[in-house]
Amino acid sequence: MAYSTDLRKRVLDFIETGGKKVSEAARRFSLNRSTIYRWLRAEDPTARQKTGPKKMICLDEVALKKHVADFPDLTQNERASHFGVSVSSIGYGLRKLGISEKKYSDIKSGVMRNVKSTVRRSPRNTPQAKR
Repeated sequence: MAYSTDLRKRVLDFIETGGKKVSEAARRFSLNRSTIYRWLRAEDPTARQKTGPKKMICLDEVALKKHVADFPDLTQNERASHFGVSVSSIGYGLRKLGISEKKYSDIKSGVMRNVKSTVRRSPRNTPQAKR
C-alpha cells in the first residue's frame, strides 16, 4: 500500500521536530514501525517507488560467447556476477548460443564432472532388461 506524501511528511515532522519516538508515531498514525524506519533511512522519504516490472537487462550474446571461450571453467553464478545479471539470464543466454551448462566443478583437483552422471541409482529405479 502506498502512503500519501502528506502523511509521510506529517509522520517525519512529528518525529523530527517534536522529538517523539518512532513507536509513538506508529501508534498515533496507525503505521508499522518498520515502515517509518524505512522512511527515515530513505534518501528521499517523500518519493514513492514505482511498482511493477523492472527494466529488463539485456545480455550481450557476443560478449557472453567470448567470455565462455576465454573462461570455460566458470560456473553460471560466476558468470552472472561478472555480467551483473541473474543466473537464469546466463542459463537462457547459454541455451540460446547452444552451449551446455556447467553442472559441477571440483576446483581443487581441476576435474569437471557432471552431477547427473555421478548420481547412483538404486536397483529399484534402474530399468530392467527385457526377457
